[in-house]
Amino acid sequence: MASILLQVICGILAWLSLYAGFWCRNKHRSPEWSCRMVTFLHGLIVTFLSGYIILMDGPWPLAHAGHLNTPLQVFVICLSLGYFIFDFCWCILFISESDLMLSHHMLCMCGMTLALDTGKSGAEISAIIFVSEITNPLLQMRWFLRESGCYHSFTGDVVDFLFVILFLGLRIFGGAWIVHSVMNSPKTIVTLKGGILAMYAVSFIFMLDVLSFARRKTIKKYQAWRSERTREGHAKSNRHLPVS
Repeated sequence: MASILLQVICGILAWLSLYAGFWCRNKHRSPEWSCRMVTFLHGLIVTFLSGYIILMDGPWPLAHAGHLNTPLQVFVICLSLGYFIFDFCWCILFISESDLMLSHHMLCMCGMTLALDTGKSGAEISAIIFVSEITNPLLQMRWFLRESGCYHSFTGDVVDFLFVILFLGLRIFGGAWIVHSVMNSPKTIVTLKGGILAMYAVSFIFMLDVLSFARRKTIKKYQAWRSERTREGHAKSNRHLPVS
């Protein structure tokens, strides 16, 4: 446990140092810019590492839920736990997130801590990290585009489309598959099962917001397309009007 605790502390210090570096280089911007840069990098790093664990290094989480943790699983969980502790403290300090997001952070931290404390369930925690964090870089890119005034562009549309598809495909449908496997696993402790189920419930609430956003954006894009077609039709008709 001393080694695990040291890895978590090193993770916290690493993310804090990264934040300090971004803040020093971007003093003309808000602290949130630097924090979201850290969040963006965390999403990229842990998505790659957790994806490697579940797809290449193993074991397959849907068949080995509740099994003993591997050293790589422990490393990734410690790294991600260090980030969530850092980000949770930052959110509390700057009062920047809703109670729902803070609850999500607390559930993540509790689930990771349980997996590290019991030495088991690293497989399913790694899978949850993968499906949860794969959309995070896109979410941060959307914020950066909006702050830079470049959101209302083709790039912004692509980012939004990928975010919605990955969120629904992996976090909701993939997450449901993981939850089903964990609930049926005799080796996963009951406390962790309840925590994972609660995390999925939070994701489901997030899904309602995502669907509402997708609906509004689709309607807005359709109305803009109809207006453009109408203007083109009027312009074409005016060109063919007889000259008196």
